[in-house]
Amino acid sequence: MVSELTPNQQRLLDYLQRTVDESGRSPSLRQTAEDMGISHTAVAQTLKKLEDKGYLKRQGRYSREIYLINRLRQTDGRHRWREIPVLGRVTAGMPMYAQQEWEDTLVLDQNFFNGPNLFALRIRGDSMRNAGILDNDLAICEPRQYAQNGEIVVALIYADEDATVKRFFLHKDRIELRPENSDYEPLYYSFDQVLVQAKVIGIQRRNNHM
Repeated sequence: MVSELTPNQQRLLDYLQRTVDESGRSPSLRQTAEDMGISHTAVAQTLKKLEDKGYLKRQGRYSREIYLINRLRQTDGRHRWREIPVLGRVTAGMPMYAQQEWEDTLVLDQNFFNGPNLFALRIRGDSMRNAGILDNDLAICEPRQYAQNGEIVVALIYADEDATVKRFFLHKDRIELRPENSDYEPLYYSFDQVLVQAKVIGIQRRNNHM
């Protein structure tokens, strides 16, 4: 069973529940301190007490992500959300991307997308249309530098210094990046021309396709 709360602990818990319900994300320590009119230290100490008493959990000691716990000792369904960056393009060095390269952020249900360092890449063009990936969709990507045949990947083409989303096939003498649209031809590269950056694990569609 969870322990009873002091008035200050209950006040902070109520604030967290209200803020996450309204915005779909956890407030920062600074925002919490400003909204509640208390110090950062007081917020941090009270969060630790709430965590010790079983009312919430944090991703890590210094993480902004806070997950409220329901009476069944599970993460409350309203607080399963996580925020990932949306990139207009990817370059060598992923996933060590800088925040100034972000176009936007995307909020996801972490029960479905719970891998580390996920990012979203905005799709340009219709070469993957038959795989259900349309122009201006957001491809949810899991960083990795390898692929299995047939997987849809984000591949960096060194000659273009840009990335493409295609279906990956490894042949004896080359790499094939295959589109899912008969209007486009497969792309073939030598092994040193392509770097797999990520696997596409989901798609978020914008309203302009509705």
